[in-house]
Amino acid sequence: MVWSLKTNRTINYAGMERPGDPYDNETDNYKQDHYQVFFNQELTSRLKFSAGLFYIKGKGYYEQYKADEAYADYGLPEPIYGTDTITNTDLVRQLWLDNDFYGSVFSLQYKTDRSQLTFGGGWNRYEGNHYGDVVWAEKGLTLPARWYDLDANKNDLTLYFKQQAKISSLVSVFYDLQYRGVKYDLYGFQDNPGIIIKNNYNFFNPKAGLSFQKNEWSGYFSYSRGQKEPNREDFEAGIDQQPKPEKLNDLELGIEKRNAKYNFGITGYYMHYNDQLVLTGKINDVGAYTRTNIPNSYRMGVELTAGVGITSWLNATGNFSLSKNKVIDFVEYIDDYDNGGQQINRYSKTDIAFSPNMVGGATINFIPLKNAELSLISKYVGKEYLDNTQNESRKLNAYYTQDARFIYTISKKCLKELNIILQANNVFDKKYEPNGYTFSYYYGGSLTTENYYFPMAGRNFIVGVNLKF
Repeated sequence: MVWSLKTNRTINYAGMERPGDPYDNETDNYKQDHYQVFFNQELTSRLKFSAGLFYIKGKGYYEQYKADEAYADYGLPEPIYGTDTITNTDLVRQLWLDNDFYGSVFSLQYKTDRSQLTFGGGWNRYEGNHYGDVVWAEKGLTLPARWYDLDANKNDLTLYFKQQAKISSLVSVFYDLQYRGVKYDLYGFQDNPGIIIKNNYNFFNPKAGLSFQKNEWSGYFSYSRGQKEPNREDFEAGIDQQPKPEKLNDLELGIEKRNAKYNFGITGYYMHYNDQLVLTGKINDVGAYTRTNIPNSYRMGVELTAGVGITSWLNATGNFSLSKNKVIDFVEYIDDYDNGGQQINRYSKTDIAFSPNMVGGATINFIPLKNAELSLISKYVGKEYLDNTQNESRKLNAYYTQDARFIYTISKKCLKELNIILQANNVFDKKYEPNGYTFSYYYGGSLTTENYYFPMAGRNFIVGVNLKF
């Protein structure tokens, strides 16, 4: 909240439902183990094959203290003390995820002097078990106390064929044809256990373009179409509010000049979305906020890059982007606690949330002596909004940060390379917030908007060592 940013930037609201001191074990405990096997084979001088298998095991929970919760909401028996039936209690609950993710990838590559063709793909399966346990209740608890136990499975098959080919000494053509088949099996949600989802999606995602290169100049033009299925949480809406896949058409045009002393480039793009999934404030059948498809939105802009070698011990690079990121005909839903239901506001064209119109960065590198490098790293992010209403009272302010990094490299016979890294972040101790969220409601005849922010650390330091054998 705004007043907390001014008076106590390091406050953490987690666990504060507990009366008195905050609950000190409101923690996220999640672990993943990764197993991978890769195989590469050169079948002929022109033909190569590669494949891989992977398995990821994840398991963990988030622990929360919740105040004045109803036993009935957790499917738990209400304690009886004499003639009194206890309906509500403070409790501690754990939200668990036990998941398995496994699959394979492969590619077959054929290369000639003027062309490169690749056929590849992959298959993976995600098996997630979502469950919740009540581990303590102030007014008494009957074990076992598991109040939901729900499975979610997802199969994903991808096949692609792509080619890069020279059609002249200056111009090349490229294309990439991708098929994705996705199958969801979702067996309920924490707040809506009765919804069973069994959806199949088939996507064709093509990309094609031209590139050229002559002397110090190069450039490209491309078109691509992408489609993506909704996330699991998006399906927690009611049966009549089920989400549709997102669709994107992307046009890009870029040109660059590069030589030993300097380089610069510019890229223009236009990205048009159909059915982009965004938070609108609309609630689903169980009162939870959910992402909703919006028919039309777009992003368009230019990206500038440059670099220069000033001397043998001094060089610099930089980038800057200007963009417009707009939602067309956006509908906002606001809870109305005075009259019940929700009030609706309509906007013809507003900025997409978390999409600054200006972003830039620059790095200056000094090499004061052999094996040593000092870098000054700058970053600028323009203002952005916490939702899609472009409301000035719901925004993140623009910010600029400055970091400094020193790297010293040692090479010995027993070591290929040893890097000692000293880095100071946010050297000017800038107070800024790059993320947050907002919600609004009508109560007592007036509109209240609550903004929550994730403030970043002030001046901080990192020491690191990298080893290469």
